Amino acid sequence: MPHPLDRPIWNALTSTRQSNLAVGGVANGGRALRFAPGYGVFAASVDASPDSLSAMAELEQPEGLIATVEAEAAPAPPGMTVLKAAVLAQMVLIDLSPAKARDIRIEPLTEADAPAMLALATLTEPGPFFDKTHRLGDFFGVKHDGRLVAMAGERLKPDGFTEVSGVCAHPDARGRGYAGALMRTVIERILARGETAFLHSYADNAGAIALYHALGFTIRAEMQMRMLAKGGAGA
Repeated sequence: MPHPLDRPIWNALTSTRQSNLAVGGVANGGRALRFAPGYGVFAASVDASPDSLSAMAELEQPEGLIATVEAEAAPAPPGMTVLKAAVLAQMVLIDLSPAKARDIRIEPLTEADAPAMLALATLTEPGPFFDKTHRLGDFFGVKHDGRLVAMAGERLKPDGFTEVSGVCAHPDARGRGYAGALMRTVIERILARGETAFLHSYADNAGAIALYHALGFTIRAEMQMRMLAKGGAGA
């Protein structure tokens, strides 16, 4: 049987926790779905048939693109071009490593922090992040003098799994252990719900992957990430 994380976006968009954020089903017979605009550009189709690929092409794209993450990349939908393609390392938590003693004040982030979260993500580019992405799950941050300098949270939620995402730190606040401490806070909440934590990293990001290994993650599979847009020149 296919693993649920082989198709993390489709399984999140059809899950008990995030199906309410899926759009596109009524218009195309449920063959292709995406996250509601503002939450993310991730999209998926039920399969790689011509009808499903055509349904993908018909999804609304107010951001100008959609993104897919699959174990096996399907052909580009008709009339769409691959703007960017990359190999991701998909990692799952095996056993959370013991915490190191650190004097780091971590606090939950709220709707009032949304502008600062978007600004930090726009600066550091941890992955696609929009004005409602922070509503996909619990986020935590570190602040200096009231300014958000690091954060981490949750994104995709296939049944039984939760993705750790949005991990970033301001360039002036790196090297202080914030990323690992924030991820641990997020992971502990995932484990307390009886779920498995997972994440994605660019396969060539050796520094990030080393951090994730140190936390207790292991690489499960290589995934194909693509950003697609209507028309245009491919990358």
